[in-house]
Amino acid sequence: MRTLQVQDVSLAFGDREILRNIGFTMSEKTRAALAGANGSGKSTLLKVISGRMPADSSSIAMTRGCRISYLPQSDIVLPDITVYEAAEEGFARFDGILQEIQELGDQASAGSMQAAERLAECHDMLLESGYYDRRSRIETILLGLGFRMADLQRKTGTFSGGYQMRIALARILIENPDFLFLDEPTNYLDIEALVWLEEYLRSFDGGLMVVSHDQGFLDDLVTEVYELFNGRLTRYQGNYTAYTIRREEEIRELEKQARKQQEEIERTEVFIERFRYKATKSKQVQSRIKALDRMELVEIPAHLRKLSFTFPPSPHSGNDVLKVEHLRKAYGDNVIYDGFSFLVKKGERLAITGRNGAGKSTLLRMIAGTDSDYSGTIQDGAGVKKAYFAQDTENTLNPANTVLEEAESVADTKDIPGIRNLLGAFLFSDDDVFKKVSVLSGGEKSRLALLKILLHPSNLLLLDEPTNHLDINAKEMLLEAIGRYGGTVIFVSHDRHFIKSLATRILYLTEEGPEFFDGDYDYFEYKIAEKEAQFQVRKPEKAAAQSAVSSSHQENKARRNRIRSLERQSEELLARIEEASREIGRLEEEIDKPENYSDAARINALLDEKGAREAEKDSLEEKWLQVSEELEGLDGQDS
Repeated sequence: MRTLQVQDVSLAFGDREILRNIGFTMSEKTRAALAGANGSGKSTLLKVISGRMPADSSSIAMTRGCRISYLPQSDIVLPDITVYEAAEEGFARFDGILQEIQELGDQASAGSMQAAERLAECHDMLLESGYYDRRSRIETILLGLGFRMADLQRKTGTFSGGYQMRIALARILIENPDFLFLDEPTNYLDIEALVWLEEYLRSFDGGLMVVSHDQGFLDDLVTEVYELFNGRLTRYQGNYTAYTIRREEEIRELEKQARKQQEEIERTEVFIERFRYKATKSKQVQSRIKALDRMELVEIPAHLRKLSFTFPPSPHSGNDVLKVEHLRKAYGDNVIYDGFSFLVKKGERLAITGRNGAGKSTLLRMIAGTDSDYSGTIQDGAGVKKAYFAQDTENTLNPANTVLEEAESVADTKDIPGIRNLLGAFLFSDDDVFKKVSVLSGGEKSRLALLKILLHPSNLLLLDEPTNHLDINAKEMLLEAIGRYGGTVIFVSHDRHFIKSLATRILYLTEEGPEFFDGDYDYFEYKIAEKEAQFQVRKPEKAAAQSAVSSSHQENKARRNRIRSLERQSEELLARIEEASREIGRLEEEIDKPENYSDAARINALLDEKGAREAEKDSLEEKWLQVSEELEGLDGQDS
């Protein structure tokens, strides 16, 4: 079995210890997540292990002949060549063999039997490795990551930074290493590319360690979590959700210890202050001062602190929040929308997703009113007050302000005392709040801009990739806040956990046109599962077996998810049918009351309301019947 042993890794920047005696062992079966707060050293550790950065001390050993590949989170520099050529660099490990084959060919032609035997061995190695089928593999991986065939001959420099990251990811996957380290690989992937990558990594036969803020991705992929906190590494068995549950238990205990420790510190400080100048107590005072100096404070990991945020109260709006009719949008000959119409009701959480370039952000800009170059109508409902977060909203910040000043500039007076806590929830802690906006990173500016948007009272939130620069804990805070939000939400996201936890309806944009899915993410995933099959990647020698296994896995996963979704829908529909029946009964009692006989307007209103309720009940019963029939069919597949 191939193994990688990491021992005694230590690294300090000045007086700050980033890594302290880190050690762990990976095998070819390892599927691990590396967790920790922003700035805890996750990327640094991966760089040390992959040889990209020296450590103060380290011992890294692996099985002879093993290879490591590492995808950094940023600073990707690609040569000015075609996408296909850049991906093909993943086969550079064979350059030595190819050179040897050329030399051996000359020697074999001169009659050397030894050279001829070695030449045959080299050709067998290339054949077994899939080198001669590299074009098929390269194309399959690039297409799976969202490129089109026409893109493969374009120069790398003509692509956005997000797509350049995809090219780098494709090259890493093509290298097919024994141990793969990925730092935020999902940041620039749309839903289809992300699902493809997850399935690819599931069938990858080497060891894997990944840093990601996509909890759904981690839950579906990893079987263990390594947490980096205060320079030390701790291992937890299970997926990311299992890790958070275990850590919540530990954190409750840590909070109890922290309170107890703080009480002890306060008592000690009172003793020191009271007896500091009494000669008879000097020995005890000095002893307590030394004890305080030696005391190691109990700390709660920043990325697991329970964060909380509450929206300002939402102004009242009508039931029809947004009406779009016959929308047409085009960039030259590229038609994005043509005759597109839909209605958004009050309280909906509409998720917009699909491949990059399908028009998600464009639609949000048009709804927000920042893009008026279209035909058709986009009409706000009565009393609608919008708040819009765009991916470039950070450009609206005042660079001369501090972080704290910028947040206070939009806050109500009553909210100002709690602004620092809110900034902490958005990962601005301690002295970070006094930084000038001008020196913030792109991610920090984006988080600050998001906070400012959320502080505005609104009843229609328009959010374009709001979680891109949030860690998992901050995402959970935002999810909980939106769950309590009294208004309507339309959001663009590629984060499956975020969509799954929030969406009540999904708009899926593809080249074939927009399609609505009235239901949760499980229903949506079930409907698009068949699209994933065309992007499966197989090694030549395992193609048939892996195809059968992967196809079966996808079908079973999709069926299980769909069954859970249908069971929830069935329960909800039955509850609504019962509620409608009760309401019809109440209306019938009202209609039968003698005092209503002489009031024609009253009796007509009651009859109209009863008719509407009966129609609603009929519709609900029809939906319940459809759900029940589909559920019976899926249950029958398991029998």
